[in-house]
Amino acid sequence: MNDAFQNSQHPSATIPDAIVTAIRSRAAEAEKLQQLHPDQLDIIYRQKWLSIFVPQQYNGLQLTLPDALQLEEALAWCDGALGWTVTLCAGAGWFAGFLAPEIASSVFEDSKACLAGSGRAGGIAKIIEGGYEITGNWDYASGAFCATAFTANCTIEQNGALLKNADGSMQVKAFIFLRDEVTVQPTWKTMGMIATGSNSFSVEKLIVPASRAFSIDTTGIILQHPVYYFPFLQLAETTLAVNSSGMAIRFLDLCRPLLLRHKNNAVINMLNTAAAQLQKIRDLFYKLVLQCWQECCMHFSVSGTLLQELSVIAHKLAITARSLVDTLYPYCGMEAANPATEINRVWRNLHTASQHSLFNVAVNTSAMP
Repeated sequence: MNDAFQNSQHPSATIPDAIVTAIRSRAAEAEKLQQLHPDQLDIIYRQKWLSIFVPQQYNGLQLTLPDALQLEEALAWCDGALGWTVTLCAGAGWFAGFLAPEIASSVFEDSKACLAGSGRAGGIAKIIEGGYEITGNWDYASGAFCATAFTANCTIEQNGALLKNADGSMQVKAFIFLRDEVTVQPTWKTMGMIATGSNSFSVEKLIVPASRAFSIDTTGIILQHPVYYFPFLQLAETTLAVNSSGMAIRFLDLCRPLLLRHKNNAVINMLNTAAAQLQKIRDLFYKLVLQCWQECCMHFSVSGTLLQELSVIAHKLAITARSLVDTLYPYCGMEAANPATEINRVWRNLHTASQHSLFNVAVNTSAMP
């Protein structure tokens, strides 16, 4: 495990310069394509970044959570759309630990295996003999353009009635669909994150075997590895938070020469203060991530207190990243307002990412460190 987590390093230390340059050189073209450029995808496949959480037995990288977060932050620093796509698709790859072995081995035998999906329960799965008949529509599947499989949540119906849990909530299961079983709709229309191609997908009366259903709580774990015992909520919060911090770091990198032109000490001090604030919250974040991960490795669980602290610091990181960028943006001049520039693309990507449902709710900042 990387020793840098006690004092978080700049993302530039994580990915070789040549790869960073190659990724960024295609970012503008990727926006025009409304999906990642083929050259960017080639890099992703060669580096196996989509298999961050896929176990080695399925030819995955099987990274620790701290290492995965550091990589995802660096990718978002390289290019927000690429980092987001990798993060969301690699996050779906985490489901490898919960899939029936025969399904997982089949899906991940493809060296370009990529899972896109949605956490919303947008479908209904009717119980039939031997499996389910599923109809549904799901939005915002980042990476849908290159996905080889899709995951989606469904409510469960039996004999015309929706099933409920003991507490009265709707019974929901996750399912995996193959590429040729879904219809992708080009619905992604946003100011930023354009190249993520986060389109909708649907199925209509699709019949799947019971083995295509899975649960992502501890009762559904198939592979005994600590990462699959790390709660999905905090996994999602931390992976998305580092995307915000990665883009914010890149914004600070790009705005520095623009602000230095002013030769205004107050503005330069503002920039330096912002960089220090972001570094401080990153240090706290990675320190807590490491603490949670070590506990998970030792006990295959993390205490509720630590998980709550991790949720709070993840929200704080995402909020701080966006807030600092917004503080500096007005001083960057017309270059920052030009959609053709990288700094504007970073700004648009960060603000589009901030609309994710995990982070677009009010948070009690008084509970934050």
